[in-house]
Amino acid sequence: MDKLRTLEMFLATCDSGSFASAAKACHTDPSTVSKAISRLEAQLNLTLFQRSTRQLRITDSGLRYASTVRKVIHELTDVEQDLQHVNDAPSGTLRVNSAVCYGHLYLSTILPAFCKRYPDIKLDLEINDLHVDIIENNIDIAIRTGFVKDSRLIARRLSPMDFLTCASPLYLKEHGTPRTYQDFEHHRWIGFRIKETRQLQPIYLPNEQGQFELCELQRTHLTDDGESMASMCANGMGIAQLPHFLAKQYLDSGALVSLYPHIRPPQIDSGVFAIYPKREYLPAKVRVFLDFLMTALEEQGENSQQTWAQHCDPQVKF
Repeated sequence: MDKLRTLEMFLATCDSGSFASAAKACHTDPSTVSKAISRLEAQLNLTLFQRSTRQLRITDSGLRYASTVRKVIHELTDVEQDLQHVNDAPSGTLRVNSAVCYGHLYLSTILPAFCKRYPDIKLDLEINDLHVDIIENNIDIAIRTGFVKDSRLIARRLSPMDFLTCASPLYLKEHGTPRTYQDFEHHRWIGFRIKETRQLQPIYLPNEQGQFELCELQRTHLTDDGESMASMCANGMGIAQLPHFLAKQYLDSGALVSLYPHIRPPQIDSGVFAIYPKREYLPAKVRVFLDFLMTALEEQGENSQQTWAQHCDPQVKF
């Protein structure tokens, strides 16, 4: 039996947890799968699974081996697909994982036109704020905000992440417009709590020279959901600093106004990124998705160096 077939059975066993389920996935019988795994263990001189009458449990060595095997097979499949379809229209299933707010507010408006242009691409879209391992989970491309540190991945910056200090017209009518740091101490503030670290998103406010600096302010309300934060702000519960992609529809509709010029955090490597595994051959389906996304962003004033927020007209001028 060829090595690739054996490795496919090995991964199927890892994923399903039993020889019987793996056999069903590989269209063979449990005995064939069991013998293939035993031969593989003999070749490697390693125990990949601990066996008992009741369960099959993968070992630490098995987990490490599975991680590498999965990458190799994934890359091999990508290369084969790219070579087979080099002259054809992009096709196949495109697995996209996106941060929640960006997915809801940006991708949802872009994807219909993309799918219409590339009808042979089947979209598999995951929306969550979990930092999933895109290699382990066979994700073709992920859209993430903040920072990218995984050396196994390519991070292509779609835009910086600009923040806007927002309030609703109703709130400003009732409480007035803050113009100095001292003014803010007497206003209600909606804070954002980062789910993974439980830390609060920092607040930057203008000093007397109009330069933004980190400020310590009491948050009247807290949330760990970006869209809830924007909604609370639009409903007059306080002032909030919102990322540009979250603030856009509220500013366009007039539900919120921007008090000051945009704020860009000092970390130069932060932003909105398209992330995908390092590979010599980028699948056509990924390549056209990236090109389409960047063109759509460019049309609304965003690229790797700027966002539309830089041209947003603030209520308070310096």
